[in-house]
Amino acid sequence: MNSINIRRSGTALLMGLGLTVTSLTPTVSLLTASSPVVAQTNSFKDVSNDYWAKDFITALAANGIIKGFPDNTFKPEEPVTRAQFAAMVRNAFDRTGGRQAISFGDVPSNYWAKSAIEKSYEMGFLSGYPGNLFRPDQKIPREQVLVSLVSGLNYKPTNSQVINYYNDSSEISGYARDAIAAATEKNLVVNYPNLKFLNPSNNATRASVAAYIYQALANSGRLQALNSPYIVSLGTTQPPQPTSYVIASGTVLPVKYTKDKILVTADEKAPLTLTTDANVRASNGTILIPANTQVVGELQPATGGVTGSQFVAQKLIFPDGKEQTVSGISKPITKTETVKKGAKLSTVIKNTALGAGAAAAIAAVTGDRAIATEEVLGGAGIGALIGVFLGRQQVDLIVIEPDTDLDVTLSQDLTLSGK
Repeated sequence: MNSINIRRSGTALLMGLGLTVTSLTPTVSLLTASSPVVAQTNSFKDVSNDYWAKDFITALAANGIIKGFPDNTFKPEEPVTRAQFAAMVRNAFDRTGGRQAISFGDVPSNYWAKSAIEKSYEMGFLSGYPGNLFRPDQKIPREQVLVSLVSGLNYKPTNSQVINYYNDSSEISGYARDAIAAATEKNLVVNYPNLKFLNPSNNATRASVAAYIYQALANSGRLQALNSPYIVSLGTTQPPQPTSYVIASGTVLPVKYTKDKILVTADEKAPLTLTTDANVRASNGTILIPANTQVVGELQPATGGVTGSQFVAQKLIFPDGKEQTVSGISKPITKTETVKKGAKLSTVIKNTALGAGAAAAIAAVTGDRAIATEEVLGGAGIGALIGVFLGRQQVDLIVIEPDTDLDVTLSQDLTLSGK
């Protein structure tokens, strides 16, 4: 099994964090009551630029911690259930826990959030009710969200009286008072529209939960602090600045591609953009390279005297639009596929991306020149290349299967800030 060796850079600090490939599991926030949802973008059409929680929501989406709905909405004012909150917690704070997971009587084995509920319990964020119940579909109040975060992060208050800052402090439940004091001291509390009103018994909305979780991650240094007028800050704690990490040369980044296969000639170059199919994290949970980060590069003839093709990575484009130069390469791919005269074009190129040379070769051998430009990497014209292959009875092309052939091995150390 390959190891991810990530070094943390800081004043007088350079240490291995020992992240293994097994910890690079894709993260999916399950925010509906029955099934995962997919966001097409980090900007949601129902979260306007002046929406009070926009920065919290978009930053968490960019880091793969929350997702929206298939219609590109986030539904920020919808209440959150305990099961949905468990899924968000598991996604944001994926770490080994201190308690043994238990099975709750009202969480069946096939329940969509069963693993998230067990993990959130194991990490100490959520507990059950008497009778071995979890009540997964119960809406979670604002004070319970804060108690959960404080419990999981093991925060303790230095001054329990800070809750008197809130005009409605008398409405805070007895069990929650110390935890909310700790949350206030740690800058976890975000109150909209009035800083002085906690509204502890109100159902937590998706927007408020996003804000609370973001503040918890910022307080631990995993995300940069945001400047929002709705963060309750009493001047007791300042979130630490993000730390730099070094992902060592030799680390393998798992990637994916939208097509089932790619065909190229052995001597051609073709532009190609892959995406990471998992969050790359440090051992403390910090997301260094979010899932769905673009890996921009080029397919090139294989080096070392091998007849084949290799992907050479040149740049990362993160979900939030930031770019980072990267140096990495896939293993040489030498498998071939033979295309013979008279072959049916639709069968040859089904769900396949083509280099311009491969497209020209296929068109010449099959006699069918109706290859769509969207099938050709880079959209290059193939007309001028067809003459090279005319008269051939068959052509051998390099066949690349993205799921197994294109994982990128870093050829130089990659320095990143915790995201």
